[in-house]
Amino acid sequence: MAAMGDSASLKRLPPLERPREKLHARGVAALSDSELLAVCLHTGTSDESALALADRLLARFGGLRGLASVQPDELCAVRGVGPAKAARVAAALELGRRLAYQEAAQRVTLPTPEAVARFMMPEMRFLEKEHFRVILLDTKNQVIEVHLVSVGTLSSSLVHPRELFRQSIRRGCASVILVHNHPSGDPTPSPEDIQVTRRLQAAGELLGIDVLDHIIIGDNKYVSLRQQGLMG
Repeated sequence: MAAMGDSASLKRLPPLERPREKLHARGVAALSDSELLAVCLHTGTSDESALALADRLLARFGGLRGLASVQPDELCAVRGVGPAKAARVAAALELGRRLAYQEAAQRVTLPTPEAVARFMMPEMRFLEKEHFRVILLDTKNQVIEVHLVSVGTLSSSLVHPRELFRQSIRRGCASVILVHNHPSGDPTPSPEDIQVTRRLQAAGELLGIDVLDHIIIGDNKYVSLRQQGLMG
């Protein structure tokens, strides 16, 4: 009977105690971690509310930091979490990561290849596939944004100037630095690396956007094509 009474009392909670209504009434900053997660989950299960499910997830994975490292399929293994809930939670956490990364990036100046390598190495050195990214810079060489161009083996067809410079033009950047990783850990440039770099450099000249360098990230090592004299 006590359990039934508890359930009935939950149903009688005023609207302001429900996470979504509380968000609209008081602002998103007023919500706890559990309440924010409950909004992402949207619904609970037949025997628990979305808030109770959120509490259980945070307890199981060690809070938001632990939850942020969990893959969607791991979330789906939790009772009450299906593909839709897992996708919403994963997307919300990824948005938070990207915002934090972009805000930090806007305060960074990259005057040297070594500075670029330090900036990108922690994120890229252990990637299992080649990721090609472009760092957008303003006139003071401050980072505007780091944009992912492609994932996969580097080739002329995969890294097309149109895709790379579309974001550069939209953000009004003055110059760019190309960065990609070698999953083997060896950053030695391949003939394809050099070919793609020169092709993108020529396209940048036509658009008035300087391609300052192409940094290849290895396992705690890097190569600057500019320093190697491999850029046109």
